[in-house]
Amino acid sequence: MKYLNSGNDLLLVLEALSNPHRLKIISVLYEGKQYVSQLAREIGISRPLLYLHLQKLEEAKLITSEMEILETGKAAKFYMLNPFELNINSELIYSLISSLTIKKKNYLKE
Repeated sequence: MKYLNSGNDLLLVLEALSNPHRLKIISVLYEGKQYVSQLAREIGISRPLLYLHLQKLEEAKLITSEMEILETGKAAKFYMLNPFELNINSELIYSLISSLTIKKKNYLKE
């Protein structure tokens, strides 16, 4: 992925991909952009829970959003998948580990 510039970026992506709801969101958005109500119905979760998952995916830069006006005249927030390819190997981890900062979670325990 072009935007994996640090160990923190790698952790954000791995964390975003580690949830079945978020994988389902990626799968649905692969077929085309969706607005929140459509996406919540398709995934089968509440909109507040969906927003939490969408936030994680946006933080990891796996999806983007934009406001659009529907035919009814109402504004709706649409989400789109950013095409990505993830190739994780030992070289990538080695090159990013020095930039890793540990904040809330202790990812590296001795």
